[in-house]
Amino acid sequence: MGGEASPPPAKWGDLGVRALSAVVLIPAVLADVWAGGIWFHLFVALIGILMAQEWVNIVHRDNPLQFALHAAGAMCGALLPLDVGLTGGIAAIGVLSLLSGVAAARDEPGGPAWRYLGVPYVSLPGIAFVVLRNDAAYGIAAIVLVMLMVWAADTLAYFAGRIIGGPKLAPRISPKKTWAGLGGAMAGSAIAALGVGLAVGVPVLWVLVAVGAVLAVVEQAGDLFKSAMKRRYGVKDSGRLIPGHGGVIDRVDGLVAVAAAAALIGALRAGLAHAGAGILVW
Repeated sequence: MGGEASPPPAKWGDLGVRALSAVVLIPAVLADVWAGGIWFHLFVALIGILMAQEWVNIVHRDNPLQFALHAAGAMCGALLPLDVGLTGGIAAIGVLSLLSGVAAARDEPGGPAWRYLGVPYVSLPGIAFVVLRNDAAYGIAAIVLVMLMVWAADTLAYFAGRIIGGPKLAPRISPKKTWAGLGGAMAGSAIAALGVGLAVGVPVLWVLVAVGAVLAVVEQAGDLFKSAMKRRYGVKDSGRLIPGHGGVIDRVDGLVAVAAAAALIGALRAGLAHAGAGILVW
């Protein structure tokens, strides 16, 4: 009979639930960034622990010892810099990585190298977020910059990939990614950087815009890293926590990569105490 609405095209089928998830999550995340202090550190620790659970479930077959080591690493990255400083946090993560590697080699001799990457992957981004946010003058702006660049890159990559399509970016790793999507990601990140730069009053805007475009490549590389891991272990999503986005790793893969790169650039330019200014002010 007539009158029945045709189903939405498959390539747009997840748009509604993705948008609804974003509407719920983004204000909560921004509120936590604004609050700062221990609340921000605890939020970063929570994200790291959720990432640890998903990584261990996939790579280490839900091994409880590995989860304990990975979760401890995530907490070290988010919380230890408060008490023992950056060096102490990195040292603790190094020890936990070694213990995890020894346990993995014992349990699965000759297994894939992914077994040795989990603790640093869920831990070091926490330090990056802490370093950026702890800039007294530009901490909030730097975190907002990173998040907006990643969200804008994801959004424009999504639309460019589906509207333009074309040659695949890395078909053996992520069959849906296209060069058009990468171009969209670079444009989106550059636009977000421009907006934040105008709001903050950055003296040399074109450099920040260029940095935003480059960091979009880092964001896409973070997504491909996650896709390669999932492909190796034959899973579609890292988890099912976030509707429309899969698991936490599925949602933050590009974000943790960009945060790490931004913190490194900022610290090299302006020192650890002013890493936010170092990535933002050119």
